[in-house]
Formats: sequence, C-alpha cells, structure tokens
Amino acid sequence: MSEHATDESAAPDAGAAASAVRIRLGIAYDGTGFKGWSRQPGLRTVQGVIEQALATLFRHEHVAPQLTVAGRTDAGVHALGQVAHFDVERVAFASATRPRRGHAAATGDPAGVLLRRLSGILGASEADIVVTAAAVAPDGFDARFSATWRRYEYRVADAAALRNPLDRNRTVWFPRELDVAAMDAAARSLLGLGDFAAFCRPREGATTIRTLQAYRWERAADGVLVASLQADAFCHSMVRALVGACVAVGEGKLEAGDPRVLMEAGERTSAFKVMPAKGLVLTEVGYPDDHELEARAALTRARRELHVDGVVG
Repeated sequence: MSEHATDESAAPDAGAAASAVRIRLGIAYDGTGFKGWSRQPGLRTVQGVIEQALATLFRHEHVAPQLTVAGRTDAGVHALGQVAHFDVERVAFASATRPRRGHAAATGDPAGVLLRRLSGILGASEADIVVTAAAVAPDGFDARFSATWRRYEYRVADAAALRNPLDRNRTVWFPRELDVAAMDAAARSLLGLGDFAAFCRPREGATTIRTLQAYRWERAADGVLVASLQADAFCHSMVRALVGACVAVGEGKLEAGDPRVLMEAGERTSAFKVMPAKGLVLTEVGYPDDHELEARAALTRARRELHVDGVVG
C-alpha cells in the first residue's frame, strides 16, 4: 500500500513551458470505489477518471492532459486535500474556457470556467470525486516536488466509541476498547528524523529516512479514536503501519515504548498488523510561499534522484 507515492517516472520540470499554462487542482474523493490513484488499464482509478474528464473537456483541442499528483493513494484510501497539476498549451486552455455561444461572458477567471465545466463532466451530484479548486499555478509550482509536508488522518471506532454506519467507509471498527493515552505516548516517541524501515514496505533502492513532524491520538466527541500524522513524506505503507503499531499498544500487545524500539532496529517487523486502507484520509498537502516553490522542487527532485526513491508520502 502506498499512502502517498509518486507515480510519474519522468516528472516535468518545475515550471510549464513558455507556450503552456500549468493548472493546479484541489481534489477530494471517496476511495471506496477506486483501485487507487494511478491509472491502470481496465481499472477505475482516480487519476484515470479525472484524466478522462480532462480529455473530454479538451476534446475539440485534440489534447488529453495528464496529471502530476502530490502523492498517489492506494485502493480504498480517501482524500480531502489532494493536489495535482497538469500542463496544457495556452491556446488550448483559452479555447476550452471560452464562453459558449449564447452564454453571458464569464466574469473573471478562466480557471474558474474550467472548474465548472470539469465538475459538470465528473457529475454535479453524488460524485465520488470532486475537484474542489482550480487555479493557474504560480511560477515554479510542482504538485509533487514542491510539497513540504503531507497530513493524514486515521479513524478507529473501538468498543467505547459510537459506531456510526454513515461513517463505515472511512472508519475501521475495532472489537475491543483501546488505551488512547498509551497510543498517544507511543506515537509521540516516534517523532523526528529517522529511519522508518520498520514501518515501510521495502522497495529496492528507496530510502526509508523520513521526518515525522507530528503524530498524535485523541478520542473525538463521539468516542472515535482519531490519529493525525504529518511528515515531509511517507514511504510505502508507512502511515497504516504506524497506526497499526499504536493500535497494538492500545490493546496491550505492545508496550508504549516498543514502537520506538522496533524503529531503532531498522528492519521490517511482524510485531503488529498494518491497518486497513479505508480508515485513512489524506487531509492536506503543504507548500512553501510562491517565491520558494522552484527552489523546493529542485531540492526535492535532487534528493529523490540521489536515493532512486519512487515513493513520496
């Protein structure tokens, strides 16, 4: 499972070519009905559905824009704050966002026109993908490489929580009551820069060194246990493994200090179970100020190339 992984083997340069415009999209989706983010022949994926909608939008311009994403999510994982971009020739962009004959001229922003038309293609109601925002990206912006952090949330309804059937697609039900204080203590012990090999599915040539900037557990008003995690990037299966380690602490199978000990051992372990995908939501991706975007993208790209790292987040 790749909570947040890159899927472009040849990512574009930090800025679009002079003849093209780069569009930044905000995206939310219920991952239940998708086989993950990345396009796959014959399978319904988030990238595939949005790119098909873009191809429809730009069909008269005979272009089919492709997305670069902040981080791909695996089957069953949801998102509220996913970010992606695509490049398209300026002439094609202007043509696809031109006011239709018989319609009042659009007041304002061509990206807003694109958002309305793209939303119409995806479905205005009951869609499991919503494009929440569209804007011309600032110079140097790259959805993947410019990001400085990714934030996730994971929900567990234990025996002490209200089990709401309306939340069944985004909450894991656990049969026993969990010790949230012990889980939170274990989570906080993992913060900082370190090698998270114990929590990452191995990938040849990929680094497992990450900076876990925040990790905490709390019990919400309805009793549901909510984990919040933030890192510069998460490697393959890292979020669900970190959650699984703390759940094992909460049910008494591990001591609060054990996840740190396992981490320092520096190798994949079977001491806990990786949690199911459906409890996981990508809530936000962070970016620096506009004037720092290009430098951040160049730095991140260089690091990924150095480590031959195919996973971000």
